[in-house]
Amino acid sequence: MGISAETYERVALEDPHGNWELVCGRLRQKPYMTNAHDHSARLLVNSLSRQLDPAEFVPDQNTAKLRSPSGSYFIPDACVLPAAPVRRALAERPRELGVFDDPLPLVVEVWSPSTGGYDLGEKLRGYQERGDREIWLIHPDERTLTAWRKRADGSYGEMVFAGDAIIEPAALAGVRIALAALFA
Repeated sequence: MGISAETYERVALEDPHGNWELVCGRLRQKPYMTNAHDHSARLLVNSLSRQLDPAEFVPDQNTAKLRSPSGSYFIPDACVLPAAPVRRALAERPRELGVFDDPLPLVVEVWSPSTGGYDLGEKLRGYQERGDREIWLIHPDERTLTAWRKRADGSYGEMVFAGDAIIEPAALAGVRIALAALFA
């Protein structure tokens, strides 16, 4: 028997440094990551912060809890949150867990040896189930970025970027990410 969403949210609030996720009714602690992993996520969030209008979007690193329709809660390495729901949550529920149900414009995982299979399996399926517009997997060792973009029919198309590629997220007009800069 799995734990409830209420129990998960209580555990996550009582242990804020635990980085707890809820997957198929089981608590899963997100492990600490390597310098290369964290650096790529940090560089991406910094680039997004410089390019996005804060009145419209809030880049996030490792704090948002994304709830899937099946009841799992995932913490992406990085994501872009629409600013209006963030402001609303702060005003209406400042002491509650930061949970987001609506699809996001961009969700990002950074590959690591300890979580690579989980990210490409459970988390990717969960983000697609949520309907997130674009999902990225940055691979620091291979120096690649795989993007899954939601199509009009609800399916996802996959693209792999390498080298000097410039990636333009479909739902973030005007944003351009230089892939090589994520590995600097």
